Amino acid sequence: MARAVRDVTGTRPRKRKWNLISYQASTRLTPLFYVTPATLLFCLLMLYPMVMVIRYSLMDGAIVKKTAGFAGLQNYRAVFADPVFWESVGNTLYFTVMSVIFHLLIGLAFALLLNSPRVNQVLRSVLRVLFILPWLFTAVIIAIIWRLLLDPNGVINNVLMTLHIVGFKVEWFSSPITALHAVTFVNIWAGYPLYMVSLLAGLQGIPTELYEAADIDGANAWEKLRHITIPQLMPIMISIALLDFIWTMQVFPLVWMTTGGGPIHATEMLSTYTYKLAFREYDFSLASASAVLILLLSMSMTYFYIKHQKAR
Repeated sequence: MARAVRDVTGTRPRKRKWNLISYQASTRLTPLFYVTPATLLFCLLMLYPMVMVIRYSLMDGAIVKKTAGFAGLQNYRAVFADPVFWESVGNTLYFTVMSVIFHLLIGLAFALLLNSPRVNQVLRSVLRVLFILPWLFTAVIIAIIWRLLLDPNGVINNVLMTLHIVGFKVEWFSSPITALHAVTFVNIWAGYPLYMVSLLAGLQGIPTELYEAADIDGANAWEKLRHITIPQLMPIMISIALLDFIWTMQVFPLVWMTTGGGPIHATEMLSTYTYKLAFREYDFSLASASAVLILLLSMSMTYFYIKHQKAR
């Protein structure tokens, strides 16, 4: 009789409903508790510095002056009016585009070589170790190695002069004519292993039935590469190229350790240009404006990368 009374009054259904609501709330909030530490750390180390840099870019005499005033878009206009900035933009685009293109070509060529059944298994293992060596060195070590190799009295010049390819000692990093090409070459040498490893994994995931069907149809090696291999690797190639474009556009240690942005701004990149504004001229407002522009360029490429990943 008491049980019936409780059912009629609705006490037990209310309790069940409350338990259901609390259970749903806990299941929704539990994942948030797990990601809260990482979110707080991200806000502290990423979002807060970004907001501060944007704030400094809108001020006059940020950090240096105790009472820095609001300058609006004046710092951005000053950066756009600086011819060195536009020279650094051109150098950065050349450096980035050429690096991405040759990273892709060299990485694909080495991946095809390492995946070829015509190469002996022992030789393939040795080549794999040799090809991946640039990935083991830091940017500082790479810069030191290539500064020694490309020194006017270095190995490269001695070999070229012995082969009578050049008749004088070329100053690779000191000449405005060759400095940008030399730095780009060093970056290409240092960055192709990422493409090689990624594309090699993609090659090993292509079904062999596709190549067997192509053999039955009488396709040659070039036709297999064009109609099977490249289309199968295209998603990987686009993803890596977009990421590489973002990373290469922000390269600083390699350029700074080899040429320092010189000679005469011949290898000035957006990263070195911003660094010099901040720590040579101590104009943190202009440096912040330049950093915000780099951020906008990176975000534009990131947008295309995310859009491509969603399309996949």
